[in-house]
Amino acid sequence: MESTQETTHDIRIGAKDLEGILRVPVTAFCLVIFAHGAGSSRLSPRNNHVAERLGERGIATLLFDLLTEAEALDRGNVFDIPLLGQRLLEAIAWSRKDIRIAEFPIGLFGSSTGAAAALVAAAEQPDSVTAVVSRGGRPDLAAEVLPHVRAPTLLIVGGADHGVIELNESAAALLHCENRLVLVPGATHLFEEPGTLEQVVDHAAGWFISHLQRS
Repeated sequence: MESTQETTHDIRIGAKDLEGILRVPVTAFCLVIFAHGAGSSRLSPRNNHVAERLGERGIATLLFDLLTEAEALDRGNVFDIPLLGQRLLEAIAWSRKDIRIAEFPIGLFGSSTGAAAALVAAAEQPDSVTAVVSRGGRPDLAAEVLPHVRAPTLLIVGGADHGVIELNESAAALLHCENRLVLVPGATHLFEEPGTLEQVVDHAAGWFISHLQRS
């Protein structure tokens, strides 16, 4: 396991001044930008846990609010996948201007509706996004762009998350890029069962390291 020493920075992104948390391990070699799901934020306990564990493996992470507080009050915005995808593109643009992470290859980690936004951003900027991981995601909400995604994509779904499994299977069939669907045994949608979130970390870290680590 890599050194856990890292620096943490509160940052602001885009025209809406969206709040974010940037973690940069001393051993960092890549950046993973998180896209949380409906009703969540940069303070999501699950995503922050995943980010901290990825940091132990030398992966810098950026968690940020995809919506302002006022925007989040409108339930329609929570499911506005093009809008959320655009916010991710703003985060990518911001990261390319920050000297701490500007040269790092980029991966996207999406949860629930955030996974659809990540795939929209990956399809929009194939030269910027090098890998995508979805946790309990709704990639079906980005069905129109899935054939255009070029970044290797890992879909992680709880083995007991019935309904979402089938949605991910259908989405995987539309992907023309390298992709894999992994079921975490016994896990439901939020991966709250003992040990299941650690399995998510292991799968995600392996995918990102494999595809983002430069030779």
